[in-house]
Amino acid sequence: MPVVILKVRKGWTTEQKRRIVKEFTNTLVSTLKIDPDLVTIMIDEHSLEDIGHGGVLRSDEH
Repeated sequence: MPVVILKVRKGWTTEQKRRIVKEFTNTLVSTLKIDPDLVTIMIDEHSLEDIGHGGVLRSDEH
């Protein structure tokens, strides 16, 4: 039972999320030869003020 956790910044459209879930699932199904019902994709969204990179909040980057 593969579980994919995708951590992204907020702002993706529902259609983009649908496509990601479909394509990730298809890749796992074809690679691992498993049933699609065994695949779980979790999209974990965060604001740029909740993400730090290189010691700086992403919201503070220019």
